[in-house]
Amino acid sequence: MLRLLASGCARGPGPGVGARPAAGLFHPGRRQSRQASDAPRNQPPSPEFVARPVGVCSMMRLPVQTSPEGLDAAFIGVPLDTGTSNRPGARFGPRRIREESVMLGTVNPSTGALPFQSLMVADLGDVNVNLYNLQDSCRRIQEAYEKIVAAGCIPLTLGGDHTITYPILQAMAKKHGPVGLLHVDAHTDTTDKALGEKLYHGAPFRRCVDEGLLDCKRVVQIGIRGSSTTLDPYRYNRSQALEIIRGCQGLNVMGCDLVEVSPPYDLSGNTALLAANLLFEMLCALPKVTTV
Repeated sequence: MLRLLASGCARGPGPGVGARPAAGLFHPGRRQSRQASDAPRNQPPSPEFVARPVGVCSMMRLPVQTSPEGLDAAFIGVPLDTGTSNRPGARFGPRRIREESVMLGTVNPSTGALPFQSLMVADLGDVNVNLYNLQDSCRRIQEAYEKIVAAGCIPLTLGGDHTITYPILQAMAKKHGPVGLLHVDAHTDTTDKALGEKLYHGAPFRRCVDEGLLDCKRVVQIGIRGSSTTLDPYRYNRSQALEIIRGCQGLNVMGCDLVEVSPPYDLSGNTALLAANLLFEMLCALPKVTTV
């Protein structure tokens, strides 16, 4: 699943919201200033000079930071799969995606995007989720992402099952108001509940609509397919605009995630490698990325 958020408001940092530090990703530290346009930026090491198996297993072997301060964008892992209805294993997705990301280059020859010459990017590690309590995990995710967006940093998320999108959108909407959504998936994820539970990976967008987190006039779902348990499973979704958008460059993208990579069912690692490539493509589509 690939998701991109586009906010209707003007881009720029807004007021931050405090959060309990024990629940989230970061620890308080000295505030750093945003990088000047001519300041050096983090660069993934080139395989010309550093062998791919060498180094810490971060996304694209970027530096690992504990704070989003000073970053334009960051990769964040959310290793949670306790909202899965059938096949668990997505908790191992962030680590596997990072492992495969050593194969990526730093420029995009198809679009001409130069993300690492345009943005300050790092890996912020993983949200400290609670694998024994889904509601507590969602609280921890929301609090961690509130800190990220308060710092003016655009998150690129490595999932994790699709439940994680709900608390991420809670954090986004808390700062930006209702956001637009581009959702690429086989399923709508707008089921109301399963086995009496309203919080699981088949219901994140239903919860988001219920809470007013989405601007439904700017929601697009692409790739919906497959069998269903009812004859008209898309009735609820027809009150969202359904059209195909062929590119996100130029949109005011405020955040992205890629979820449901489950390494136990990806023995070759090809799915994780594809996921790493898609996350790089998301990075290339962010505002302020220059192209040649």
